[in-house]
Amino acid sequence: MRFSEENLLMSDWTEADLIKWDDKILRVAEELGLDWHPIDYEIIDYQEMLGAMAYVGLPTHYRHWSFGKEYERTHTLYNMGQTGLPYEMIINSNPSIAYLMRENALYIHILTMAHCVGHSDFFKQNRMFSDTNPNHIIDTFKAGSRFVRQLIEDPSIGIDNVEAILDAAHSIKYQGPRFRGVKQQSREDQLVNARNRMSADPEYHPDLEKIPLQPEYNVLQFIAEHSKHLKEWERHLLLIVEESSQYFIPQALTKIMNEGWACTIHYKIVHELNLPDGLHLPFLKLHNQVVRPHLGQMNPYHLGFKLFEKIIEDEGFEAAMRVREVHNDMSFLRFYADEQFMQDMNYFSYSFKKAKKSTTIDDISDGEGWEKVRDELIRNVGLNRVPIVYVDEIEKDNTLVIKHEHDGRDLDIQYANKVYKHLEALWGDKVKLVSLIENETWEF
Repeated sequence: MRFSEENLLMSDWTEADLIKWDDKILRVAEELGLDWHPIDYEIIDYQEMLGAMAYVGLPTHYRHWSFGKEYERTHTLYNMGQTGLPYEMIINSNPSIAYLMRENALYIHILTMAHCVGHSDFFKQNRMFSDTNPNHIIDTFKAGSRFVRQLIEDPSIGIDNVEAILDAAHSIKYQGPRFRGVKQQSREDQLVNARNRMSADPEYHPDLEKIPLQPEYNVLQFIAEHSKHLKEWERHLLLIVEESSQYFIPQALTKIMNEGWACTIHYKIVHELNLPDGLHLPFLKLHNQVVRPHLGQMNPYHLGFKLFEKIIEDEGFEAAMRVREVHNDMSFLRFYADEQFMQDMNYFSYSFKKAKKSTTIDDISDGEGWEKVRDELIRNVGLNRVPIVYVDEIEKDNTLVIKHEHDGRDLDIQYANKVYKHLEALWGDKVKLVSLIENETWEF
């Protein structure tokens, strides 16, 4: 572990204190059988933490107005006392880079460093992160940022043209593969498979000229590769956004598991440290604040911690270690959030009735209702809240056909129209955005 700040002296801790407790934390983590990337800590003040939050922990991220907007929003809420700041922030890289706030007390840093070990172990072990390239991700983001800066400084391009492309790309940046580890087949492989099936099944007659031959879920990448109107710098910019989004998608798919595992690990580690009362009691208070339920909403720290706690009680810590390797939030909840767990958590589902302008409780976790509540919870975690669209085909007149994968939830028409305009701007020709809304087929 390395600390980046030279003058670390605070009211109740020094650099030597942090190093001492970090050494103890790592020894306990090794005894637990964890396997994590080395962690480099940067000590920053609250202003710098606001900036880190705005740039999702990556100061090397490319420039875009949305990051500045997020900074100002968080800064305003913080100054008004409406929100706090995270105790930590850690980047999925090798070595992992974690931020600690200079203003925090020693007991907070102890919890945070143990928490970061849990995160880094999860990044390294969970299959969702297997292709995130942690060894080179910082260099990748630096290269992307450098390219964007060059475009902005180029008088023939400039900031307005760059931001127009970035705005359009950001509107569909999470329209990519959501199942990690499943490699998208090349067109050549798709053609081979189709011809093999045609030989085995005389009634199978696919259009082998169709592009794409199968639904393509990575919309940004498809447009970058097939648009006839994009300039080379525009094409490259789309691929930078796409690569950046692919890095963050696993984190969105495992938010509950990742935070639950980090909380489980910091709790187990700190209890093995035999903290003096002056540190242990504040730690317990802080831990309980982190994993407490939130009224009217789901706290991923609370849900993940409780679910890992259940697995450890039922099957042991080794079973929890295996779970953290293979699952994402959807499968995690589906496999382990059983009837008793849902009832213990007192979860319920509700809906807002536009006509009556009122909220109605639809199901509670009693009797038969628990499965409906759990399924509704799954439908609203991570990227499940983001509608899925895919490229269906390019028509003969170069019209791009995008279809919405309807799951019972209609598109927001106003938002869909804005996205449609961005798609049309990127494609450069006509775009069809097709969806089923209130049992009627809509074309935007």
